[in-house]
Amino acid sequence: MTDTSAKIDYSKTLYLPQTEFPMRAGLPEKEPVTVARWQKMDLYKRLRASAAGREKYVLHDGPPYANGNIHIGHALNKILKDVITRSFQMRGYDSNYVPGWDCHGLPIEWKIEEKYRAAGKNKDEVEINEFRKECREFAAGWIKVQGEEFQRLGVIGDFDNPYTTMNFHAEARIAGELLKFAMSGQLYRGSKPVMWSVVERTALAEAEVEYQDYESDTIWVKFPVASGSDALAGAHVVIWTTTPWTIPGNRAVNYSPRVGYGVYEVTAAENDFGPQPGEKLIFAEALAEEAATKAKVTLNLLRSVPGEELGSLTLSHPFEGFGGGYEFAVPMLAGDHVTDDAGTGFVHTSPSHGREDFDAWMDAVAELEKRGIDTQLPFPVDDAGYYTKDAPGFGPDREGGPARVIDDHGKKGDANKAVIDELIKRGALFARGRLKHSYPHSWRSKKPIIFRNTPQWFVYMDKQLGDGTTLRSRALQAIDDTRFVPEAGQTRLRAMIAERPDWVLSRQRAWGVPIAIFADADGNVLKDEAVNARIVEAFEKEGADAWFAEGARERFLGSRANEAWKQVMDILDVWFDSGSTHAFTLEDRPDLKWPADVYLEGSDQHRGWFHSSLLESCGTRGRAPYKAVVTHGFTMDEEGRKMSKSLGNTVVPQDVMKQSGADILRLWVMTTDYWEDQRLGKNVLQTNIDAYRKLRNTIRWMLGTLAHDEGEEIALADMPELERLMLHRLSELDALVRKGYDDFEFKRITRALIDFMVVELSAFYFDIRKDVLYCDAPSSVRRKAAVHVVRELFNCLVKWLAPMLPFTTEEAWLERNPQSESVHLEQFPEVPAAWRDEALAEKWRKVRQVRSVVTGALELERAKKTIGSSLEAVPVVYMTDAVLEDALDGIDLAEISITSDLVISHGDVPADAFALREVPGVAVVVEKADGRGLVKCARSWRYTGDVGSDAAFADVSARDAAALHELQALGRL
Repeated sequence: MTDTSAKIDYSKTLYLPQTEFPMRAGLPEKEPVTVARWQKMDLYKRLRASAAGREKYVLHDGPPYANGNIHIGHALNKILKDVITRSFQMRGYDSNYVPGWDCHGLPIEWKIEEKYRAAGKNKDEVEINEFRKECREFAAGWIKVQGEEFQRLGVIGDFDNPYTTMNFHAEARIAGELLKFAMSGQLYRGSKPVMWSVVERTALAEAEVEYQDYESDTIWVKFPVASGSDALAGAHVVIWTTTPWTIPGNRAVNYSPRVGYGVYEVTAAENDFGPQPGEKLIFAEALAEEAATKAKVTLNLLRSVPGEELGSLTLSHPFEGFGGGYEFAVPMLAGDHVTDDAGTGFVHTSPSHGREDFDAWMDAVAELEKRGIDTQLPFPVDDAGYYTKDAPGFGPDREGGPARVIDDHGKKGDANKAVIDELIKRGALFARGRLKHSYPHSWRSKKPIIFRNTPQWFVYMDKQLGDGTTLRSRALQAIDDTRFVPEAGQTRLRAMIAERPDWVLSRQRAWGVPIAIFADADGNVLKDEAVNARIVEAFEKEGADAWFAEGARERFLGSRANEAWKQVMDILDVWFDSGSTHAFTLEDRPDLKWPADVYLEGSDQHRGWFHSSLLESCGTRGRAPYKAVVTHGFTMDEEGRKMSKSLGNTVVPQDVMKQSGADILRLWVMTTDYWEDQRLGKNVLQTNIDAYRKLRNTIRWMLGTLAHDEGEEIALADMPELERLMLHRLSELDALVRKGYDDFEFKRITRALIDFMVVELSAFYFDIRKDVLYCDAPSSVRRKAAVHVVRELFNCLVKWLAPMLPFTTEEAWLERNPQSESVHLEQFPEVPAAWRDEALAEKWRKVRQVRSVVTGALELERAKKTIGSSLEAVPVVYMTDAVLEDALDGIDLAEISITSDLVISHGDVPADAFALREVPGVAVVVEKADGRGLVKCARSWRYTGDVGSDAAFADVSARDAAALHELQALGRL
């Protein structure tokens, strides 16, 4: 037969990978095209149609605020939600995602006010509903922008019909939820110290406050003993405070029965003002020396003072005789919050300016009234931070006008100075100083707040609700019934609910849902179902603007308009709005369900949305609106610092998408421990880009190989062990992936899949099988089995990755299945139980141990440049471990080591043989293939002893010659 080998380009006879799927991803250019395609085909509706009749799985979206472009925290949050929603959709559920937005509240008001100020307009001169209209338009504009940005991240949801808190139906339902609290007697008007923003002129909730370093004036003040102990007559109780401006509001001094106190005599003093020799002062014994140092005095302990004696004392206010308003008794009250950690061991109690002070005062009211002490709480500071008439001498009666605590810009006013100057003047100041400490600030204005007593609307936490429960007990039980991921979230939320005060609902602003009730002068709420129905109906048709329209009072009260009911004009805390989303979204939309399967937000929402939703739902429905709560941390820079424009360390998601693509951002989210704070920066992004390239190249190689797939199925029993091993690994991964998605452990899934694709496929299975896949004959069962397994690998891996990397997997899926509409309309593969083979896996664990010694020896020879390709080598493997050798039964160790041949030897192990300490009983010496008389095949490049055995193809091995004959017969050569 004539030798035709010289005329053949053997590369054209190989089943080399062929694909249009590029190595270079080009995500920034391709992803927007994919988003447009999804929108054109209406993928969201296609998903709903495909899932019709399935069990619903609902992740309820916590509403972001509609007032600016999205930041990296938004991106993290929405990507996590999208992955959860997609993963359940692809596992047999109808997993519908409805995005939502929080639209009311101060930040938007501020933006409109800023616009007014720039135009020289006064907000108070603008009709309220005109102002509200501008707020509504502002929010609508940002909803559109943010919606587009979320979709650019790959998020799929009902962006054409989102929920918004400013939607008329939503405003009607929010008002209706408030009316449920009113009708059940849980809503009341009270006077309590609340966190107040002077800058924003409104009460704040705990969730609207952040803590920043702040430098405060500190003072030690002497309160004269007025009565109760002859032995202490003429002595002074000394208090310490970081808020001098609260002294006019003082009504008591707290002590602790657990603290040891003493009465001290001043024996020497360095300052002209302050304590002088002979004065008797009472301190906690543990703090007397520190206080003496502050005042530059010397103290001598006269005797200890027992708690019973302190409790019998009545003090005089240090401003007694000043301004004509401080001639009242100041009682000593025991308090659990008092310690001897700092200060003097006494706490100046101003119940109008502090939560603990208020609680201590209210706990003692009954006893104080028996003692004839006036328990009426004053209102010493107004909404603008000025002293009122309840602070005589510092308020409107003060020469030059009232002193001010904080001004409109959040700066300290002159109140502290006025108080300190008067204390010095009256000889009541023991010492003064300054202290840098953590102090509450408004998270919106970033300015310090104050606590001030003011009438507000509250919801009771501890009022009996008629079924043996309170709102607090219901909420605590609901927390116990909820799954938390991570579990620590349960403890955190429980602690907050256990200790929180009554829920303050009222805000003194304009843009929001009003507290749509009528009350009398004493704060009694009108409970009239007909009135309520008119309010809700009007809101449904016209929105909450109806409350502020001319004639609203008469319209809603109807025949009761002539009664003395006053229309409440405060608006609701926006947390009540967002806490009610479960009502007008989960309950009212037929494509959703109540309660939600999961809420997911940042860990700050334990005091925010998780918290308000829990209270709202427990107050109206007796249980939480969610079955599970998942929390994520916050994104820091690569050094672990908080991202800040001033530091220049922010990572903008829009920039990342322009430079690298949304799938890179999504991969970062999937590889983080998102339950904790994460880090992000150039290096972290590059790490994910590198991982993505490896992952993409693995997909690309599979696609190229599957270009030659003719769809032939090979029975499991007919497959080589290596193929069955890969199917076993898919079975293991299937269990891991499904559990990982159930447990919201995305990093575990991603790490496992990337390691599998890079280490077990690219560097092991594919590397071994390239020879078979490229070179075997068309009829080769071995090649067909390998193609079959690559098909299964592609099908599983691309679908498992689809929720995480929707753009890349869509591109790959459509490359493989051009007739398909979308990978996201597919379901996760059903992996046959027969694929699981633990015995085979254990056998191959040992085989791979032996292989690791062989490949280690080959790498050493490559480094020495003794060989180039491993096909140039014939390893001699010295086996002294019978267990490992038994595992090699039926295994072509040369094939899996990618060498041309391999020899197993039981002879003496040469001293220079390569070995690995972790694999005893195996040693390897590498010999060159051509040194053993083997010849290189011109087609497969393997060295064999049968090259030239077929005269028709004299320069190839017998295996390759047979393949060429088959190709020739098929007309492919």
